[in-house]
Amino acid sequence: MNSHVFLGAFIAYVVVMIAFGWWVSRHSRSNGDDFLLGGRSVPIFLTIGTTVATMVGTGSSMGAVGFGYANGWAGALYGIGGSIGVLLLAFCFAPVRRFRFMTMSEELSYYVGANRWVRNIVAVLIYIACIGWLGAHILGGGLYLSWMAGIDLTTARILVALGFGIYCVIGGYMAVIWTDTVQAVVLFVGFIVMAIIALFEVGGFSGLGANMDVATTSFLGIDKIGVVPALSLAAVIAVGVLATPSYRQRIYSGNSVHSVRKSFVITGILYMIFSIIPAIIGMATHALNPDLDNSNFAFPFLATEILPLWLGLLLLVAGLSATMSSASSDAIAGVSILLRDVYVLFTGHTPSAHKVVKLSRLALVATIGLALLFALTSDNVIDYITSMIATVMAGMFVCGVLGRFWPRYNWQGAVATLIAASATSLAVIGVDSWSAFWGNPSIPAVLVALLIGVVVSLITPASQVTPEQALKIIDDERERMEMTEDPAGAINHKAT
Repeated sequence: MNSHVFLGAFIAYVVVMIAFGWWVSRHSRSNGDDFLLGGRSVPIFLTIGTTVATMVGTGSSMGAVGFGYANGWAGALYGIGGSIGVLLLAFCFAPVRRFRFMTMSEELSYYVGANRWVRNIVAVLIYIACIGWLGAHILGGGLYLSWMAGIDLTTARILVALGFGIYCVIGGYMAVIWTDTVQAVVLFVGFIVMAIIALFEVGGFSGLGANMDVATTSFLGIDKIGVVPALSLAAVIAVGVLATPSYRQRIYSGNSVHSVRKSFVITGILYMIFSIIPAIIGMATHALNPDLDNSNFAFPFLATEILPLWLGLLLLVAGLSATMSSASSDAIAGVSILLRDVYVLFTGHTPSAHKVVKLSRLALVATIGLALLFALTSDNVIDYITSMIATVMAGMFVCGVLGRFWPRYNWQGAVATLIAASATSLAVIGVDSWSAFWGNPSIPAVLVALLIGVVVSLITPASQVTPEQALKIIDDERERMEMTEDPAGAINHKAT
């Protein structure tokens, strides 16, 4: 009986989010800049809300709780890595807001003279990364909904994809950031309440270690998973935040550099505090039931089997808020890349302003559909996320750092960086002993990419394109997407 109640609550929640997303965005869909970046005027409270909601996503709800179920206090490493990543974004990359970039591939190509090769390679990698992140969110949300609503996994994943996909398609970026902000409040309240109740059920902190290996109760579970794998997990999440296009989109759409930086600092502090909560929930669930077949079911088990129905419904909404808020952000980021960069790669020009909104909606449908197909191939959220980040995003992280802080970096070094990172990650994944030692490929992928990028840049000619020239190249190409037509047919440039 309760499974029908949970399914009904999910459907009702999605309907409310769709209606709310449409309402707040009904006047903000006139052109591509509005639909994909909210007119570049997102205020600080919305930037905080959408960033918090995006960070407390599938990894924190399904993945980190499951990791805490299996590895104790190591479940906090996800949040620690994420908070470090967003704080580094605040201090190192918030200033790029003044350049008015639309996508991360624009930014990375700017660092190396607006080179087209770098732009195209990064665009393809970022689009793949967005599909990968989306797949992770659909995967986690599907596992969660399947357990709680008593439906098959494929149907659950389709429902989750439809849930966030519809309000993205209808309202664009403004729908995403407003629904994210509402969901941030819901998920924070839900997770905190769940952690408190879970502690009560096991008799307080002293009961968290019941039925668990004593090594899992060590500091950050290091005795259980090892020092290097623990560092690798925190590092791969930090790298993911620093190289994930949805976080860069928060920078590009913010009202000012100051607004972006302040919102990221607040988010980083909140997320650092939050990091302990998934570990508590996971360990408490293990104390109550150490025999779950899949550790990813720890969160829904506690919500459906242990807690009263009303609280389980609240946590259903909180967990799915975490999944859908992150998924919607990655969907919009993926579409920005698809229209701003991949479209140019194949057509040679940007889409005209009056076509952008229509094409964006079509691209959202296609992107979410591809992510759903990828989500059907895996059942472990943390493994999925860490492997995807290291393989696809480690090189972009290194490109961003070298490009931002080392003027000698050139396009040859950037291409070498991207290739070296992916090749190293795949090599580590392919050798069992290397995977066991590192935990995931993030650290070796970053180190090798950094070394190769520096060496290749030094042995090849320095770029002859000045930063001012590179920015003008990017601005001129983007201009077509930022023009609107007035009723008389005249062309106007959108004010910034």
